[in-house]
Amino acid sequence: MDVGEALEEAVFSLIRSGHSNTPQMDAELLLAHAKNSSVTHLLTWPSEKLTLDEEAAFRNYLKRREKKEPIALILGHQDFWSMTLKVNEHTLVPRPDTECLVEWIIHQPLETAVVCDAGTGTGAIALAIAGEKPNWQVFAMEKSTQALAVACENQQLLELPVAFFQGDWLSAVAEDSFDILVSNPPYIPANDKHLADLTYEPRSALVAKKQGLSDIEIIVGQAKNCLKAHGYLVVEHGFDQGYCVQEIFKEAGFSGIETHQDYGKNDRFTVGVNACGDAGLHA
Repeated sequence: MDVGEALEEAVFSLIRSGHSNTPQMDAELLLAHAKNSSVTHLLTWPSEKLTLDEEAAFRNYLKRREKKEPIALILGHQDFWSMTLKVNEHTLVPRPDTECLVEWIIHQPLETAVVCDAGTGTGAIALAIAGEKPNWQVFAMEKSTQALAVACENQQLLELPVAFFQGDWLSAVAEDSFDILVSNPPYIPANDKHLADLTYEPRSALVAKKQGLSDIEIIVGQAKNCLKAHGYLVVEHGFDQGYCVQEIFKEAGFSGIETHQDYGKNDRFTVGVNACGDAGLHA
């Protein structure tokens, strides 16, 4: 079988499965991965023959994709911001919408800042900020041992100055530590219909109690202690959770509360200012 035949067969198979919105691109990426080549090479040399090992690997990848496994998990990596990050079954696959948080943060007029990414997963947010702001100190917390290992590997591969620590949100962080706290926590309700499409990613990184708001409540409460006076809290949430998250921020005493949209014009993250720096509130 040559490259052209393999791609044609794969595209038809993916269309028939109904589980890919981009069958041509998926087929090209999977075949390039099987051949340890580039998509450009495949398209330039469509008559090139596949070895038996390459064909077997390609068919295995194709079967996994037909069962709705994300392309990123099959390939083992995902592009985010200006980086390519390792991902696996222990991490959430970074989404483009989360880049909106990074964009907002790096545009803050702070010459120096101490930043913490709580629940860092692959390290996506923390590493993106560190790459853009060399004068800032960037820390990241992660509860999952397996996810933390992936984040540390990404840090080593990218050679960016982020300090990673294991911790349950901000419970082990000292008071008045950070200028900016950012988090992309679990925020999907347990009964949300979209979970059926997310079975390959860790449920602990997706689902939260109280209709998706329990972890956000914890983070906001802890952030009041950990942020310096006038520090920023930035939290990602679901498209329909903006009002509820704003109320959580208000109850914790934050001011200047604003909800920002993602690239699809959906409410995606809320920002608040620790106006008084009161360290007396607890989660």
